[in-house]
Amino acid sequence: MPSFSPYDWNESIQQRNEYIEDRLREGSPVIAVAYEDGILMLTLRHNQRKLYEIYDKLMFGAIGNHSDIEQIRIGAIDVAHAEGFSRSADDVSLQRLASFRLSPAIKKIYSDPFAQPVVLKGIFAELGKTADKDILLVLSYDGEFTITPGYAVIGGSFGSEDKMSDHLKSATADGAPSLGTAVNLALKAWAIGKQHAESLNRPNDDEDDTPPTPEEFLAETLKTGLVIEATVLERNVTRESRYRVLRADEVKEFTTV
Repeated sequence: MPSFSPYDWNESIQQRNEYIEDRLREGSPVIAVAYEDGILMLTLRHNQRKLYEIYDKLMFGAIGNHSDIEQIRIGAIDVAHAEGFSRSADDVSLQRLASFRLSPAIKKIYSDPFAQPVVLKGIFAELGKTADKDILLVLSYDGEFTITPGYAVIGGSFGSEDKMSDHLKSATADGAPSLGTAVNLALKAWAIGKQHAESLNRPNDDEDDTPPTPEEFLAETLKTGLVIEATVLERNVTRESRYRVLRADEVKEFTTV
């Protein structure tokens, strides 16, 4: 095997980051927002589903290569069900899932210059018994993860994520919204993030042109065939699984953006 210096390793990591971030740039943002009675996750898509149930009180959404998303999804399901079987359902937690299984595996691949990198950013949501126990966790392609209260976003660029986060931080400053309000906050955040990402791909646009508002951008985007996908983890229900996919008519009824 050829020698591999620390400089070579750093160079390979930089190239790896650039490759992954370039692949993620066209991704449709995913937004999670804690609302009064649970957690909402929302995105826009064409045909392929992007939001999934992982366990009774866990859900997952991601951008990236479909094969990588599917591998992480199946791995998370397997680990969660193994934990639930060998311990108890109450022992299945995002903290254990990320800290002991997903993060170490992704970090190992990321740091190996000879391995195909994982092209993925994901959001995991865990519904607690009370709102203060809810967890939103963002997992990155390098295996690092962050836990954020109230909302979480992933998008095609760090700038897009910052703009979406700024919008949600301001809009949720007074507390958890209703489900209908959360849907509209998430839709506007999606439009803000996607519009910013697309502007980066058109650096030579005429600066005198007035950009559309997020509402106008969203309306035009929906005309291209994208559909809204929204799922929730509901706290105040009697069924074992708290996960539910919002019907199209529900989303339409809520939507004012």
